[in-house]
Amino acid sequence: MPEALYLTNTLSGEKEIFRSTEEGAVKIFTCGPSVYRRAHIGNYRTFLYEDVLHRYLEYLGYRVRRIMNFTDVEDKAISEARKQGMTVLELTAAVEEIFLRDIRMLGLKIPDIARSSTSVDEAVRLILALMDKGYAYRHGGDIFYDPLKFKDFGKLFGLDMSRWPKKTRRFRKDTYPGQRWNLGDFILWRGAKKENDNPSWETELGRGRPAWNVQDAAMVSKHLGDRIDIACGGVDNLYRHHDYTIAIMEAVSGHPFAPYWLHGEHVLVDGTKMSKSKGNILYPDALLERGLTPQDVRFALIWTHYRRRLDLTASYLERVAGKLAAFREAAERLTGLTTEPESPGEPVEELVSGIEHAFRESMNDDLDVKGAFERVNEVLVRLLSLKPDGKLGFTASSLLREHLQRIDGVLQVLG
Repeated sequence: MPEALYLTNTLSGEKEIFRSTEEGAVKIFTCGPSVYRRAHIGNYRTFLYEDVLHRYLEYLGYRVRRIMNFTDVEDKAISEARKQGMTVLELTAAVEEIFLRDIRMLGLKIPDIARSSTSVDEAVRLILALMDKGYAYRHGGDIFYDPLKFKDFGKLFGLDMSRWPKKTRRFRKDTYPGQRWNLGDFILWRGAKKENDNPSWETELGRGRPAWNVQDAAMVSKHLGDRIDIACGGVDNLYRHHDYTIAIMEAVSGHPFAPYWLHGEHVLVDGTKMSKSKGNILYPDALLERGLTPQDVRFALIWTHYRRRLDLTASYLERVAGKLAAFREAAERLTGLTTEPESPGEPVEELVSGIEHAFRESMNDDLDVKGAFERVNEVLVRLLSLKPDGKLGFTASSLLREHLQRIDGVLQVLG
């Protein structure tokens, strides 16, 4: 495969060569946590493939500007805060603290963080523009978006708009559990019903708050502008959420919002989707309690391709932890300090020099972490067969250490 990064674009369903809109720079928006409750292993798998993407783009030499959203103003957060007898800010601050602790433990870069609560001004600007252009309208104290006014609505999911009802139906809630598509107008602004409705803001639209549907658009518009390179998230975001963002951003700007869309698949536990009712929701702590290291957990979540479902079974976790342990042992043996000269006539230097090319060949194929890891591991195994004692000459050992450090700048599994 040529030295070009291929990404499977949800928008086209095809692998496409990645080209940034600005030479040498990439703008990425990645869906972050809804901070009314703690993120679980399935969420972290999404955050981790996004982290690998970020790190690999930097490895390739791009300057990356990446925003992650913290959805801290939504129906679920308000309901949970009331249930626990605290303010929304108190609830979300506690959850954010746990999230930041976990992502540091799992070796994620902390991207620039945007919050719904600090992007209200931008949400208001977008809603006013949508009303001015005829895409949105006021109904009572609330404001709704009419998807029938946007000719490409549902293009990311591939929605059959012939099913869309011609009679106006309005959906006021942020989310409708168990209902994948709301066939009707979706809410953008929730007008305050009484003066002490909280959280709410006094704005040009009146007193109220932005609905969940407009919050991502507001955050990305405020921090990255109206055009980015890559948008990422979990596969669940293909229902309603990301198409709503496209409809808002492109209706306001009049041009494409993001040419590349990436979506990660679900995590299963012993073949079953995680859910509260089944009592099988896993958090990083649970895997650490099984004796895994943070690097083991990270590796287990990135080794299977992000577009494939990952089934976390005991045997899978044991297998990947064993693979990583063997890999780390080989790397340590082969990069140990030595003053020995090179042995002529052995293909050691050729193997060492080609290790990053092998890594890139697989990573350039839609971030194939598993393929890249196996290719690098094959080189280490071959080197050990040539040098059973694990002693490379000084030059080869130093060069291998340098290559592995660069590779681990992306994978973050060597520790």
